[in-house]
Amino acid sequence: MSSINMQQNRTMKIRTLCFLLIGLGLMVTGCATIRYQATRFEQPPEVDTKTKPIEYQEKKSYAFNSGQVHFDNLFDGARMNSCEQIDNTTFSISITPENSPINPSPWYAFRIISNRYQYLTILLDYVDVKHRYHPKLSIDGKQWTEIPAESVVLNADSTSVFINFPVTSDTTWIAAQEIIDAKRVLSWCRSLEGKGNVRLSQVGVSKLNRPLYMLDTSLDGPKKKPTIVILGRQHPPEVTGYFAMKAFVEAILDPTELSDRFLKEFRVLIFPLMNPDGVDLGHWRHNAGGVDLNRDWGTYYQPETRQVADFIVKESKKNKATILLGLDFHSTWYDVYYTKEVDPSTLVLGDFKERWLEKIENGIPDYTVNEESSEVNSAVFSNNWFYKQFNAIGITYEIGDTTPRDFIETNGRVSATTMMELLLEYSKGKL
Repeated sequence: MSSINMQQNRTMKIRTLCFLLIGLGLMVTGCATIRYQATRFEQPPEVDTKTKPIEYQEKKSYAFNSGQVHFDNLFDGARMNSCEQIDNTTFSISITPENSPINPSPWYAFRIISNRYQYLTILLDYVDVKHRYHPKLSIDGKQWTEIPAESVVLNADSTSVFINFPVTSDTTWIAAQEIIDAKRVLSWCRSLEGKGNVRLSQVGVSKLNRPLYMLDTSLDGPKKKPTIVILGRQHPPEVTGYFAMKAFVEAILDPTELSDRFLKEFRVLIFPLMNPDGVDLGHWRHNAGGVDLNRDWGTYYQPETRQVADFIVKESKKNKATILLGLDFHSTWYDVYYTKEVDPSTLVLGDFKERWLEKIENGIPDYTVNEESSEVNSAVFSNNWFYKQFNAIGITYEIGDTTPRDFIETNGRVSATTMMELLLEYSKGKL
């Protein structure tokens, strides 16, 4: 064989080997990716979480009375679809959802800029959806007070409401609940960095490329650490649930002997803002894909649930860590814990849920825990997902729309403290 042919033969062998190595690398990468993916679960036929179109509100300022008063929605978290003048001090504002069908949770938030102190009357028109949130007023967008009940008058079928209130000679904010946009959530996250060894990171992006943040806390590393997962703000208007989550997390991070012992044995993963697009766009319920994220835990058509679910599974498998408990913070008309009816012997934590709710009740004077339990089924809620994916306890932790803010703080902190105490008891012999 000539030297030229020998060289060509060697070159061909090298190329073949390179292709084999590349192929093997791709196979290994593909297998690793699949190994770390959350399990796909079938959803009920009536639930479709594939992306649907949404209607974006027009961002603009409306000027009336020769520019002496302006209404606008030019800020994150605003919702005001149109504004018209009825008379000199009366205005009609249309509030419509991002798409439909949708849960009847009409969110509204707008600003009024006036050149003088005066009383205004606003008609909030929800078209064919009933009023839910009692209006709140702020002069700085940070501190809020409820508008007196006598100044809020519903029409006969509650699909519109008249509000009478004073505006300052500057800016007045009106909203369904306190405005907690993505920037405010991020600011809170950053304030926690360093406490209890908290680390802030980004685990993905939303439909519109807003960051999905995570707080990760444990002492002495994550390896083989039993893990608790906390979710927040899947539904944009559910601000009271956010307040409870905030108090819960801050209690875990208090510089106490209990917290120190707990974080040496356990890891906590916190996803405080699951739906940043919906929050900043002023949505009633859905993400930018027009979908209720708490119906997508199993099919993962939306990037928010896909990325967070995969991350939790990856961290569990990579660190050989057991997921014990998933808490998903929400708001509804009243305080309630939505739980699952399961055989305790199938759970990593056994009868923890019953004992924990009892400790919460005993830890708050004159308080009765309201629990509503249902069977694990095909519904693609997060509380079902934690059980089906990990045999973990999944609880939807709901706070009432009108629950007093000081009680929310108490509830969140007592819940966290009793959880830590009970989990440390379990760790002595059961984990």
